[in-house]
Amino acid sequence: MKIAKSVNRLGTESVYSIFAKTKKLEKQGKKIIDLSLGQSDFKSPKHVVDATIKALKDGHHGYTLPNGIIECREAVSRKIKSLYNANIDPERIIIMPGGKPTMHYAISFFGEPDAEIIYPDPGFPIYESMINYTGAKAVPFNMLERKDFSINPDKILPLINEKTRLIILNNPNNPTGGFTEKTIIDKLARGLAKFPHVAILTDEVYSRLIFDKKEIPTLLNYPELYDRLIVLDGWSKTYAMTGWRLGWGVWPENLIEHVFKFCVNNHSCVNTAAQYGAITALDGPEDHLNDMMKEFTIRRKLIVDGLRSLKGVECSLPGGSFFVFPNVKGTGMDGEEFTERCLQKAGVAMIPGTAFGKFATNHVRFSFATSRENISKAIEKIDKILK
Repeated sequence: MKIAKSVNRLGTESVYSIFAKTKKLEKQGKKIIDLSLGQSDFKSPKHVVDATIKALKDGHHGYTLPNGIIECREAVSRKIKSLYNANIDPERIIIMPGGKPTMHYAISFFGEPDAEIIYPDPGFPIYESMINYTGAKAVPFNMLERKDFSINPDKILPLINEKTRLIILNNPNNPTGGFTEKTIIDKLARGLAKFPHVAILTDEVYSRLIFDKKEIPTLLNYPELYDRLIVLDGWSKTYAMTGWRLGWGVWPENLIEHVFKFCVNNHSCVNTAAQYGAITALDGPEDHLNDMMKEFTIRRKLIVDGLRSLKGVECSLPGGSFFVFPNVKGTGMDGEEFTERCLQKAGVAMIPGTAFGKFATNHVRFSFATSRENISKAIEKIDKILK
């Protein structure tokens, strides 16, 4: 049996291989503190769960339109208006089963042999995976050039040429936790305006997880880019709903027909009852988000202070998300060696930087979306094996 060459070009997420190793060690009786997962330890809000149960009891069991029920798309439009004062027609909003379909479709629309797609490195590994799948050339921009891991327009814009079809942005960034403030996004938007042939995919799934009460920067604030701007967001991180598989994309009007076709061919529609829960999440109170961010702020300090206390480890303070991305070169190990040693000797799971790109050989990613107790114990265990 011979499969298509494109399938062999697909990558994966190393978090799953680390997860498998963790489970294997746990079966052997070893206790593991898992700081690898990219999901909150908070539960989905009760009012969202209740609304979904009600939708099921009310009989919302059938198919919906491929782009989502109009009530859900209108709720997304209202939320965008309240957050960013941007007016987005619900017809430009597509409800998706998670964030990846928006990513997949956008890259598929513009990726093909002889095309180039620019993406962040380190970054979410599926960006590069999908670019390679399409046969396009993956062109990375280095997210490690600034100490705070923010986007540097002066380094990104020169990468654009006549073959560039799409540029992918992610703010706040996974895996670094880097946050790029609005003044820099302003500069980037002005630069992108000079390249009207380049489409833009901005992954803003961590946009509500920003620390220190800083303004949320979004490319939705630049209407001049709307005819080639694709915005990826969703419910997973903001509302602790990763397993619900709910996301949304904002698309240019001239691509809606194509997105609709992809939805029909791929997943038909998103879970009907879950969409009613999603509406309640967007329109309801956000006490859960405020509580979550208060707790994440405490945990952020705890893990950064702890990592900085370790011999040979340097750690920047993340501006967003629930990740830290320390440099472990000073320990005498690269990221992969450090990850393996911590897992086997200390019983602490993390992700090596190389899982997110070629520039992060000396880094590892920790998630602080876990209890303070787990964070403190993990630091203690790592400290012991470094002495």
